[in-house]
Amino acid sequence: MKLPKIVAHRGVFDNEKIVENTLESFKKAISYHYPIELDVQLTTDNQLVVFHDDDLKRLANRDELVQNMDSSELTRIKLLNTEQTIPYLKNVLTLNKDQVLLDIEIKPTKRIKETVFYLMQELEPYHNYVIISFDPRVIRYIKKHYPNVETGLLIHTKYNSVLLQTFFHSRFMMKYSKCDFLSISKILYKKKKIRKIIKDYPLFLWTIKEEKEVNYEDNISYVCNNLPYKKEKD
Repeated sequence: MKLPKIVAHRGVFDNEKIVENTLESFKKAISYHYPIELDVQLTTDNQLVVFHDDDLKRLANRDELVQNMDSSELTRIKLLNTEQTIPYLKNVLTLNKDQVLLDIEIKPTKRIKETVFYLMQELEPYHNYVIISFDPRVIRYIKKHYPNVETGLLIHTKYNSVLLQTFFHSRFMMKYSKCDFLSISKILYKKKKIRKIIKDYPLFLWTIKEEKEVNYEDNISYVCNNLPYKKEKD
């Protein structure tokens, strides 16, 4: 796959005037022609909404878990004292119209099959997207049932135990997932041992907060906050 150079992490936002993962943040990213990284979760009524956190504490000062709620209630909630709300994925897709690449993260869920099913239904008319997840089972499931969809495995820097960390940082896990590319933290990318393991994969590198961290290596896409950066000339 040919990677974009810069990807807007949750859109272009400051969490003051423009809130992350909202239609406003995505409109701004599209206006700069930046590909967009966003997060999707399946609600109790089987609707996909775009929201990063497990719960509403940080952005709405509420204790509810997103995946335990009905979408009609979720999408009415005002975020960070603005008029901006949690969008349905279908509204983001309509807004974008395949103009820029969407880097769609499936958040951790016990409802893997249902989430993938409804996601692929909504994506059916569209083509300019990739799907990522921290859960290798999600990626493997997508590659089995939708083999033409490009997928990426997200890799943390830390896990709950050394054993788990070793397992998830192994070639075996990458091959098990059948991913097309890897999405890793910039901290992890600096480790020589990891560099040897991932050298044959295209990479999404996150989260970049300063322009000096972008060096435009051929096989790397940079998932960035604090946009817009000046784009590299073609």
